[in-house]
Amino acid sequence: MPSLFKRSLLPKLRSFPLTADAVTILSGAAEFRRCLLEKIAAATQRIYIVALYLQQDEAGQEILDALHAAKLARPELDVVVVVDWLRAQRGLIGAGKQPGNSAWYQETTRTHESVVPVYGVPVQTRELFGVLHLKGFVIDDCVIYSGASLNNVYLHKFDKYRYDRYHLLQNSALADSMQHLVQHGLVASKAVHRLDLPNLPTTRSLRNDIGDLRSRLKHAAYDTTTGSTAKDGLSVSPLLGVGKNNPLSRVICELIASAQHQLTICTPYFNLPLAVTREINRALARGVKIDIVVGDKTANDFYIPPSEPFKVIAALPYLYEISLRRFAKRHHRSVDSGQLNLHLWKDGDNTYHLKGMWIDQRYTLLTGNNLNPRAFRLDLENALLIDDPKGELLAPRRSELAEIFQHTTRIERYQDLQTLPDYPAAVAKFLKRVSRVRIERLLYRIL
Repeated sequence: MPSLFKRSLLPKLRSFPLTADAVTILSGAAEFRRCLLEKIAAATQRIYIVALYLQQDEAGQEILDALHAAKLARPELDVVVVVDWLRAQRGLIGAGKQPGNSAWYQETTRTHESVVPVYGVPVQTRELFGVLHLKGFVIDDCVIYSGASLNNVYLHKFDKYRYDRYHLLQNSALADSMQHLVQHGLVASKAVHRLDLPNLPTTRSLRNDIGDLRSRLKHAAYDTTTGSTAKDGLSVSPLLGVGKNNPLSRVICELIASAQHQLTICTPYFNLPLAVTREINRALARGVKIDIVVGDKTANDFYIPPSEPFKVIAALPYLYEISLRRFAKRHHRSVDSGQLNLHLWKDGDNTYHLKGMWIDQRYTLLTGNNLNPRAFRLDLENALLIDDPKGELLAPRRSELAEIFQHTTRIERYQDLQTLPDYPAAVAKFLKRVSRVRIERLLYRIL
């Protein structure tokens, strides 16, 4: 480990032992949906659903109906849904004024005999400055981990899908730890309220409680007291982070710093934090081969075809491409030599939302963290770090990576990426204006 990490977290991480047959990697969003519905229907003890949002559409309705059916069949079942407070009370971006998902939650509770509480967690008083970005569903002793939220595209309900990673870990200690954080670190807070009940308090009235919750979360961690610091076998460590220099962000940087041979990074929005860029530069300097997979701008979930009316949100994929081009140009020698490989993912008109890291043949990071300044400073994030010192998961690991790379194209030269003159006129006009008033750097900090 490089000397700059004088207080390295990696050796101190407590982890829960795993067996190879307790880890399953699902191959796509449709299989993820089927598995989730099957697990909910078969649950006997607990169901804890944590996501950025549970959307009012066909797939969201299917999930919520399944939760109510499970609760009705087994009233003793502990069922909890946790989503972001602010995201649940607004409509879709660019869709005009809408009541938000909270109205749907309330109507569902009103019309059902069973009770499935939906809690809203306010990480900040404004969505722009931080959201609940935790991932992971606890169903009995199984943890289903994905960066996906719950709606039609994330669950591949119809023709289109949003590509992510999908892991099942059968581990009671991990499930207990993740449930404990939700139950005692989130739901128990005065800032957290049920969205499925009427007469919600205003966010303004919760300002002091939200500040208290955020302060507590900065010092919070998953309970791993039953785990071990031994590094002699397959294990998993749950990680939590919010705010500047948080433990999750530090571990991400340490993982990159620990790479000696090969590093693979996936992120949907190319806007790397400075700390990550520095570690990538150091890794290249010591000879590490690096693969970075990002979505093509047309596979970005904010992409709007030029044939449709321009909205400001449509400029985001182009901002990410500008950032990627600058990075590729800066590292053109490493790109030319094949040491640094930048891959664009594209599969028809489907979208890409995949995050995570693979370090040498030992570590695998499962996370919803977008590896951008927003994730490193504003949002409440988590991750599961799988440590595999004996190579027990190498085969499924290779299979997952092969599937990810199946729809990618390597950027051979930075000139292959488009520039401002190539963009639609409305997008180019907006980006020129942004550059002129010098707020581009601020945008990159909050996107």
